[in-house]
Amino acid sequence: MHKIVGREEWLEARKLLWLQEKELTHQRDRVCQARRELPWVRVEEDYVFESSAGPVTLADLFEGRSQLFVYHHMLGEGETICPGCSFLCDHVDAARQHFENADLSFAAVSRAPLERIEQVKKRMGYRFRWVSSWNNAFNFDYGVSFSAEQVQAGTAVYNYAEKVKEPGNIHGSSVFARKDGVVYHTYSCYARGNEGLAGAFQYLDLTPEGRNESEGVMSWVRLHDEYSSQSESGCCHSQG
Repeated sequence: MHKIVGREEWLEARKLLWLQEKELTHQRDRVCQARRELPWVRVEEDYVFESSAGPVTLADLFEGRSQLFVYHHMLGEGETICPGCSFLCDHVDAARQHFENADLSFAAVSRAPLERIEQVKKRMGYRFRWVSSWNNAFNFDYGVSFSAEQVQAGTAVYNYAEKVKEPGNIHGSSVFARKDGVVYHTYSCYARGNEGLAGAFQYLDLTPEGRNESEGVMSWVRLHDEYSSQSESGCCHSQG
């Protein structure tokens, strides 16, 4: 039970929280500025992806813009659809109409056969570009896919510090810039670093129940066409 108070006592408590919220906003501004000031790394590899329109390069994914956001969707060969990745991707198409006009393109990349990607894309109703890195090292180079050899050698590291114990694919995001015809890697984030991409979280975080994760992190999340069913699904455990 929440404490029930009068309006004046509520207002005093709200003002104390307001001060914390303002500091959090200012801290976020500082972090965003530091992110923008990160150094860049020139991309030397000529990555070629499979797409529904044929082979495309990393530079092609910019679609004439100077910035590219890549979401590393963890869909792999023979794997079920990850509800967490689907949850984040559900937000993309509505946002694209705005950030594309702010010089930012978007592409999802998965180390899965293109046929599987197209199947999932159709089911989920996605319109954004989603390409396959099945025949290149892109996922491995950007820290979201790990081979059995890497795991055995102890060189499989996710999110800059976490040792990976099983081979496979994990989610993440990477940002690239293109200047004078040269592509640069500017930023990557993983794990909870991607939470800001999920607008639904921002609504839930304002409510008394919050994210309602009493049964585990994102335990309530389903593929958006499964919410009426009673099937259980955790990340990468749904029917797909």
